[in-house]
Amino acid sequence: MNVDLYDFDLPEELIAQTPLPDRSASRLLTLDKSSGVTEHRHFTDILTELKPGDTLVLNDTRVIPARLFGVKEDTGAKAEVLLLKNLGEDRWEALVKPGKKLKTGAVISFGEELQAVVEEESDMGGRTLRFMYQGIFQEILDRLGTMPLPPYIKEKLDDRERYQTVYAKNEGSAAAPTAGLHFTKELLKQIQDKGVRIAYITLHVGLGTFRPMSVETVEEHVMHAEFFMLSQETADMLNKARTEGGRIVAVGTTSCRTLETVGGMFGDGPLEACSGWTDIFIYPGYSFKLVDALITNFHLPKSTLVMLVSALAGREHILNAYKEAIRESYRFFSFGDAMFIY
Repeated sequence: MNVDLYDFDLPEELIAQTPLPDRSASRLLTLDKSSGVTEHRHFTDILTELKPGDTLVLNDTRVIPARLFGVKEDTGAKAEVLLLKNLGEDRWEALVKPGKKLKTGAVISFGEELQAVVEEESDMGGRTLRFMYQGIFQEILDRLGTMPLPPYIKEKLDDRERYQTVYAKNEGSAAAPTAGLHFTKELLKQIQDKGVRIAYITLHVGLGTFRPMSVETVEEHVMHAEFFMLSQETADMLNKARTEGGRIVAVGTTSCRTLETVGGMFGDGPLEACSGWTDIFIYPGYSFKLVDALITNFHLPKSTLVMLVSALAGREHILNAYKEAIRESYRFFSFGDAMFIY
Protein backbone atom coordinates (compact mmCIF):
# COMPACT_ATOMS: atom_id res chain seq x y z
CA MET A 1 0.00 0.00 0.00
CA ASN A 2 1.59 3.26 -1.15
CA VAL A 3 2.18 5.98 1.46
CA ASP A 4 0.97 8.59 -1.07
CA LEU A 5 -2.58 7.26 -0.64
CA TYR A 6 -2.58 9.18 2.66
CA ASP A 7 -1.41 12.48 1.25
CA PHE A 8 -3.51 15.66 1.13
CA ASP A 9 -2.95 19.37 0.60
CA LEU A 10 -2.90 21.34 3.83
CA PRO A 11 -2.65 25.16 3.74
CA GLU A 12 0.13 26.25 6.09
CA GLU A 13 -2.09 28.89 7.72
CA LEU A 14 -4.26 26.11 9.20
CA ILE A 15 -1.40 24.82 11.36
CA ALA A 16 -2.24 26.11 14.84
CA GLN A 17 0.73 27.98 16.31
CA THR A 18 -0.62 28.78 19.76
CA PRO A 19 -3.19 27.21 22.09
CA LEU A 20 -6.59 28.85 22.51
CA PRO A 21 -7.05 30.84 25.76
CA ASP A 22 -9.72 28.32 26.83
CA ARG A 23 -8.70 24.67 26.40
CA SER A 24 -12.20 23.43 25.62
CA ALA A 25 -13.11 26.24 23.20
CA SER A 26 -11.83 24.31 20.20
CA ARG A 27 -14.08 22.95 17.48
CA LEU A 28 -15.08 19.30 17.20
CA LEU A 29 -15.76 17.45 13.97
CA THR A 30 -17.70 14.23 14.57
CA LEU A 31 -17.37 11.32 12.15
CA ASP A 32 -19.61 8.26 12.04
CA LYS A 33 -17.11 5.57 11.07
CA SER A 34 -19.82 3.38 9.51
CA SER A 35 -21.55 5.94 7.29
CA GLY A 36 -18.90 8.65 6.93
CA VAL A 37 -21.43 11.28 8.05
CA THR A 38 -19.81 14.32 9.68
CA GLU A 39 -21.12 17.12 11.91
CA HIS A 40 -19.55 20.36 13.10
CA ARG A 41 -19.69 20.89 16.85
CA HIS A 42 -17.77 22.52 19.72
CA PHE A 43 -15.48 20.46 21.94
CA THR A 44 -17.73 20.87 24.98
CA ASP A 45 -20.37 18.95 22.95
CA ILE A 46 -18.30 15.85 23.69
CA LEU A 47 -20.46 15.76 26.80
CA THR A 48 -23.48 14.89 24.68
CA GLU A 49 -21.51 12.51 22.44
CA LEU A 50 -20.38 10.35 25.37
CA LYS A 51 -22.94 8.02 26.91
CA PRO A 52 -23.43 6.59 30.42
CA GLY A 53 -21.54 3.31 30.55
CA ASP A 54 -18.77 4.51 28.24
CA THR A 55 -15.17 4.34 29.50
CA LEU A 56 -12.99 7.31 28.54
CA VAL A 57 -9.28 6.38 28.49
CA LEU A 58 -6.73 9.17 29.00
CA ASN A 59 -2.93 9.08 28.73
CA ASP A 60 -1.52 10.66 31.93
CA THR A 61 2.06 10.97 30.71
CA ARG A 62 3.80 14.26 31.49
CA VAL A 63 6.14 16.01 29.05
CA ILE A 64 9.61 16.74 30.35
CA PRO A 65 11.46 19.94 29.28
CA ALA A 66 13.48 17.72 26.98
CA ARG A 67 15.10 20.24 24.60
CA LEU A 68 18.54 21.43 25.68
CA PHE A 69 20.79 24.03 24.03
CA GLY A 70 24.52 23.85 24.60
CA VAL A 71 27.92 24.03 22.90
CA LYS A 72 30.42 21.47 21.67
CA GLU A 73 33.10 21.71 24.32
CA ASP A 74 36.18 21.61 22.06
CA THR A 75 34.99 24.10 19.41
CA GLY A 76 32.26 26.15 21.08
CA ALA A 77 29.91 25.32 18.19
CA LYS A 78 26.19 25.41 19.06
CA ALA A 79 24.52 22.07 19.79
CA GLU A 80 20.89 21.12 20.33
CA VAL A 81 19.69 17.97 22.09
CA LEU A 82 16.20 16.48 22.33
CA LEU A 83 15.89 13.81 25.03
CA LEU A 84 13.69 10.90 23.99
CA LYS A 85 14.16 7.89 26.23
CA ASN A 86 15.71 7.42 29.65
CA LEU A 87 17.97 4.36 29.39
CA GLY A 88 18.97 4.47 33.07
CA GLU A 89 22.32 5.19 34.71
CA ASP A 90 22.30 8.78 33.34
CA ARG A 91 22.13 7.56 29.74
CA TRP A 92 19.50 8.86 27.30
CA GLU A 93 18.44 8.17 23.75
CA ALA A 94 18.34 11.56 22.03
CA LEU A 95 18.21 13.45 18.76
CA VAL A 96 21.03 15.95 18.19
CA LYS A 97 21.76 18.86 15.87
CA PRO A 98 24.04 19.21 13.99
CA GLY A 99 24.38 15.44 13.68
CA LYS A 100 27.42 15.66 11.38
CA LYS A 101 29.54 17.33 14.07
CA LEU A 102 28.39 15.43 17.15
CA LYS A 103 30.17 12.12 16.73
CA THR A 104 31.04 9.43 19.27
CA GLY A 105 33.22 10.92 22.00
CA ALA A 106 32.03 14.50 21.50
CA VAL A 107 31.28 16.38 24.72
CA ILE A 108 28.41 18.87 24.89
CA SER A 109 28.32 21.48 27.64
CA PHE A 110 25.08 23.07 28.85
CA GLY A 111 26.82 25.30 31.37
CA GLU A 112 28.84 24.50 34.46
CA GLU A 113 26.32 22.12 36.01
CA LEU A 114 25.59 19.78 33.08
CA GLN A 115 27.63 18.03 30.37
CA ALA A 116 26.96 15.07 28.08
CA VAL A 117 29.23 12.76 26.11
CA VAL A 118 28.11 11.01 22.92
CA GLU A 119 28.50 7.26 23.50
CA GLU A 120 26.78 5.80 20.43
CA GLU A 121 25.48 6.97 17.06
CA SER A 122 22.40 5.82 15.15
CA ASP A 123 20.64 7.00 12.01
CA MET A 124 18.97 10.37 11.35
CA GLY A 125 20.64 12.27 14.20
CA GLY A 126 19.98 9.65 16.87
CA ARG A 127 22.54 9.41 19.68
CA THR A 128 23.04 7.74 23.03
CA LEU A 129 24.26 10.36 25.52
CA ARG A 130 25.69 9.92 29.00
CA PHE A 131 25.14 12.92 31.28
CA MET A 132 27.51 14.24 33.94
CA TYR A 133 26.22 16.60 36.62
CA GLN A 134 26.12 17.41 40.32
CA GLY A 135 22.79 17.50 42.09
CA ILE A 136 19.41 16.15 40.94
CA PHE A 137 19.08 15.67 37.19
CA GLN A 138 15.36 16.47 37.02
CA GLU A 139 15.85 19.76 38.86
CA ILE A 140 18.69 20.72 36.49
CA LEU A 141 16.53 19.77 33.50
CA ASP A 142 13.66 21.91 34.81
CA ARG A 143 16.01 24.91 34.93
CA LEU A 144 17.89 24.42 31.66
CA GLY A 145 15.44 22.56 29.42
CA THR A 146 12.65 23.92 27.23
CA MET A 147 9.45 22.24 26.11
CA PRO A 148 10.02 20.13 22.97
CA LEU A 149 7.37 21.66 20.73
CA PRO A 150 6.98 19.98 17.31
CA PRO A 151 8.99 21.54 14.43
CA TYR A 152 5.86 22.91 12.70
CA ILE A 153 5.17 25.21 15.68
CA LYS A 154 7.23 28.36 15.22
CA GLU A 155 5.71 30.52 17.98
CA LYS A 156 7.20 30.61 21.48
CA LEU A 157 5.03 29.01 24.18
CA ASP A 158 4.58 31.45 27.07
CA ASP A 159 3.10 28.97 29.54
CA ARG A 160 4.71 25.50 29.71
CA GLU A 161 1.58 24.01 31.23
CA ARG A 162 -0.38 24.63 28.03
CA TYR A 163 1.63 21.80 26.47
CA GLN A 164 0.57 19.50 29.31
CA THR A 165 -2.82 17.92 29.85
CA VAL A 166 -4.59 18.94 33.07
CA TYR A 167 -4.22 15.34 34.27
CA ALA A 168 -0.54 14.87 33.33
CA LYS A 169 1.23 12.95 36.10
CA ASN A 170 3.92 10.46 35.07
CA GLU A 171 7.00 12.24 33.69
CA GLY A 172 8.74 10.81 30.65
CA SER A 173 7.34 12.09 27.33
CA ALA A 174 9.13 13.95 24.57
CA ALA A 175 5.76 15.21 23.27
CA ALA A 176 2.28 15.78 24.66
CA PRO A 177 -0.65 13.46 23.96
CA THR A 178 -2.34 16.41 22.28
CA ALA A 179 -5.91 15.13 21.99
CA GLY A 180 -6.08 15.47 25.78
CA LEU A 181 -5.17 19.17 25.71
CA HIS A 182 -8.84 20.03 25.06
CA PHE A 183 -10.06 18.78 28.43
CA THR A 184 -10.48 20.96 31.52
CA LYS A 185 -10.94 19.59 35.03
CA GLU A 186 -14.49 20.97 34.99
CA LEU A 187 -15.36 19.18 31.74
CA LEU A 188 -13.92 15.91 33.02
CA LYS A 189 -16.06 16.20 36.16
CA GLN A 190 -19.17 16.82 34.06
CA ILE A 191 -18.34 13.73 31.99
CA GLN A 192 -17.88 11.64 35.10
CA ASP A 193 -21.10 12.96 36.63
CA LYS A 194 -22.92 11.80 33.49
CA GLY A 195 -22.00 8.19 34.25
CA VAL A 196 -18.92 7.87 32.06
CA ARG A 197 -16.00 6.03 33.67
CA ILE A 198 -12.62 7.75 33.38
CA ALA A 199 -9.57 5.50 33.20
CA TYR A 200 -5.88 6.35 32.89
CA ILE A 201 -3.04 4.64 31.05
CA THR A 202 0.53 5.86 30.52
CA LEU A 203 2.45 5.88 27.27
CA HIS A 204 5.63 7.96 27.11
CA VAL A 205 5.70 9.52 23.64
CA GLY A 206 9.09 9.09 21.99
CA LEU A 207 11.10 9.10 18.79
CA GLY A 208 8.37 8.02 16.38
CA THR A 209 6.51 11.28 16.97
CA PHE A 210 9.32 13.34 15.44
CA ARG A 211 10.30 11.17 12.51
CA PRO A 212 8.48 11.27 9.17
CA MET A 213 7.91 8.08 7.19
CA SER A 214 10.85 7.54 4.86
CA VAL A 215 9.53 4.51 2.98
CA GLU A 216 7.32 4.25 -0.10
CA THR A 217 5.00 1.52 1.11
CA VAL A 218 3.14 1.49 4.42
CA GLU A 219 4.13 -2.09 5.25
CA GLU A 220 7.85 -1.24 5.18
CA HIS A 221 7.61 1.28 8.02
CA VAL A 222 8.94 0.30 11.45
CA MET A 223 7.66 2.13 14.54
CA HIS A 224 10.02 3.03 17.39
CA ALA A 225 9.19 1.38 20.71
CA GLU A 226 7.58 3.45 23.47
CA PHE A 227 7.07 2.55 27.13
CA PHE A 228 3.55 1.99 28.46
CA MET A 229 1.91 1.16 31.80
CA LEU A 230 -1.58 -0.15 32.59
CA SER A 231 -2.74 -0.32 36.22
CA GLN A 232 -4.99 -3.02 37.67
CA GLU A 233 -7.60 -0.33 38.39
CA THR A 234 -7.75 0.56 34.70
CA ALA A 235 -7.70 -3.11 33.68
CA ASP A 236 -10.71 -3.72 35.92
CA MET A 237 -12.60 -0.76 34.41
CA LEU A 238 -11.90 -1.98 30.89
CA ASN A 239 -12.95 -5.53 31.78
CA LYS A 240 -16.21 -4.14 33.15
CA ALA A 241 -16.82 -2.14 29.97
CA ARG A 242 -16.30 -5.24 27.83
CA THR A 243 -18.62 -7.33 30.01
CA GLU A 244 -21.36 -4.72 30.15
CA GLY A 245 -21.12 -3.63 26.52
CA GLY A 246 -20.09 0.00 27.10
CA ARG A 247 -17.89 1.71 24.55
CA ILE A 248 -14.18 2.13 25.17
CA VAL A 249 -13.30 5.65 23.98
CA ALA A 250 -9.60 6.37 23.57
CA VAL A 251 -8.41 9.95 23.96
CA GLY A 252 -5.62 10.29 21.43
CA THR A 253 -3.63 7.90 19.30
CA THR A 254 -1.25 7.18 22.21
CA SER A 255 -4.11 5.85 24.34
CA CYS A 256 -5.39 3.93 21.32
CA ARG A 257 -2.03 2.29 20.65
CA THR A 258 -1.62 1.34 24.30
CA LEU A 259 -5.10 -0.18 24.51
CA GLU A 260 -4.60 -2.16 21.32
CA THR A 261 -1.21 -3.41 22.53
CA VAL A 262 -2.79 -4.64 25.75
CA GLY A 263 -5.74 -6.12 23.85
CA GLY A 264 -3.31 -8.11 21.74
CA MET A 265 -1.51 -9.38 24.84
CA PHE A 266 -4.60 -10.78 26.57
CA GLY A 267 -6.89 -11.61 23.66
CA ASP A 268 -10.41 -12.51 24.78
CA GLY A 269 -9.27 -13.10 28.38
CA PRO A 270 -9.49 -10.56 31.20
CA LEU A 271 -6.97 -7.72 31.10
CA GLU A 272 -4.42 -7.44 33.89
CA ALA A 273 -1.96 -4.80 35.08
CA CYS A 274 1.07 -4.74 32.81
CA SER A 275 3.87 -2.58 31.44
CA GLY A 276 6.43 -2.82 28.69
CA TRP A 277 7.42 -1.48 25.28
CA THR A 278 5.14 -1.21 22.28
CA ASP A 279 5.97 -0.64 18.63
CA ILE A 280 2.47 -1.41 17.35
CA PHE A 281 1.73 0.13 13.95
CA ILE A 282 -1.98 0.40 13.19
CA TYR A 283 -3.00 0.93 9.56
CA PRO A 284 -5.96 -0.11 7.37
CA GLY A 285 -6.60 -3.82 7.52
CA TYR A 286 -6.02 -3.86 11.28
CA SER A 287 -8.80 -5.35 13.43
CA PHE A 288 -9.41 -3.34 16.62
CA LYS A 289 -9.52 -5.34 19.85
CA LEU A 290 -10.53 -2.80 22.52
CA VAL A 291 -11.09 0.65 21.04
CA ASP A 292 -14.62 1.48 19.89
CA ALA A 293 -14.29 5.26 19.46
CA LEU A 294 -11.51 7.84 19.37
CA ILE A 295 -11.05 11.51 20.23
CA THR A 296 -8.11 12.83 18.24
CA ASN A 297 -6.59 15.92 16.65
CA PHE A 298 -5.99 16.42 12.91
CA HIS A 299 -2.71 14.91 11.76
CA LEU A 300 0.09 15.42 9.24
CA PRO A 301 -0.29 14.17 5.65
CA LYS A 302 1.27 10.74 5.04
CA SER A 303 1.78 10.19 8.79
CA THR A 304 1.35 6.98 10.76
CA LEU A 305 -1.39 8.77 12.71
CA VAL A 306 -3.51 9.42 9.59
CA MET A 307 -3.11 5.71 8.86
CA LEU A 308 -4.27 4.81 12.38
CA VAL A 309 -7.47 6.85 12.13
CA SER A 310 -8.01 5.43 8.63
CA ALA A 311 -7.82 1.94 10.10
CA LEU A 312 -10.66 2.86 12.47
CA ALA A 313 -12.93 4.80 10.10
CA GLY A 314 -11.77 3.90 6.60
CA ARG A 315 -9.39 5.85 4.38
CA GLU A 316 -12.09 7.46 2.22
CA HIS A 317 -14.14 8.58 5.22
CA ILE A 318 -11.05 10.09 6.85
CA LEU A 319 -9.80 11.90 3.75
CA ASN A 320 -13.30 13.24 3.07
CA ALA A 321 -13.57 14.46 6.68
CA TYR A 322 -10.13 16.10 6.40
CA LYS A 323 -11.17 17.86 3.17
CA GLU A 324 -14.23 19.18 4.96
CA ALA A 325 -12.13 20.32 7.93
CA ILE A 326 -9.78 22.18 5.58
CA ARG A 327 -12.71 23.75 3.74
CA GLU A 328 -14.16 24.90 7.08
CA SER A 329 -10.76 26.23 8.28
CA TYR A 330 -10.30 23.90 11.24
CA ARG A 331 -7.03 24.32 13.13
CA PHE A 332 -4.59 21.42 12.64
CA PHE A 333 -2.03 19.51 14.72
CA SER A 334 -0.96 19.86 18.36
CA PHE A 335 -2.78 23.08 19.31
CA GLY A 336 -5.57 22.54 16.79
CA ASP A 337 -9.16 21.38 16.82
CA ALA A 338 -10.46 17.89 17.56
CA MET A 339 -12.28 15.04 15.90
CA PHE A 340 -14.54 12.38 17.44
CA ILE A 341 -14.67 9.11 15.50
CA TYR A 342 -17.46 6.86 16.74
